[in-house]
Amino acid sequence: MKNRYSYRMGNKIYINLTNRCSNACTFCVRTNGSMDDYELWLDKEPSVQDVIASLPPEFAACEEVVFCGFGEPLYRLDAMVELGAYFHRCGKRVRLNTNGQAKHICGEDAAKRLAGNVDIVNVSLNAADALRYQEICRCEFGTEGFDDMLNFAADCKRQGISVVFSVVDVIGEEQVARAKRLAEQMGIPLRVRAYIG
Repeated sequence: MKNRYSYRMGNKIYINLTNRCSNACTFCVRTNGSMDDYELWLDKEPSVQDVIASLPPEFAACEEVVFCGFGEPLYRLDAMVELGAYFHRCGKRVRLNTNGQAKHICGEDAAKRLAGNVDIVNVSLNAADALRYQEICRCEFGTEGFDDMLNFAADCKRQGISVVFSVVDVIGEEQVARAKRLAEQMGIPLRVRAYIG
């Protein structure tokens, strides 16, 4: 299926807004898989109307809508803000899964603009320091991407958005333990995700 702008997993609807991403993570399906295997690669980025028109019939009964596709949703901040408001009018909880590099991708006011339109922001922490983060995530902004991500998470928390950090277990036990300490220092819960190859 071409241009799959929304898809269902469990009782959640996922929104796929872009292919663009500022990271090339070593564990990502974009790096390790075939685009033909995942059916999420887009020929064109959708308008807000395209996304709404693509919503599956199960949308009415879903619990949550999640901005999480093949790329980094922050590249489509304007569309996210508009869609988040629409999903709230439909009575849905709205979550953003992101690498958090908002300052470089869409500007320093991103958290403020998301407030009221997104309920939960899941930020991919993936390492406990900038050098290791760069080794794992290969950010196009260099080590600044790590600080950008931490600042965005803190900004979202200040805006009253529920924030969660996540790491993938393939980073190793030591990095997971250090990431837990960093998350605790920032007062943000950490979720350790199992790697799906």
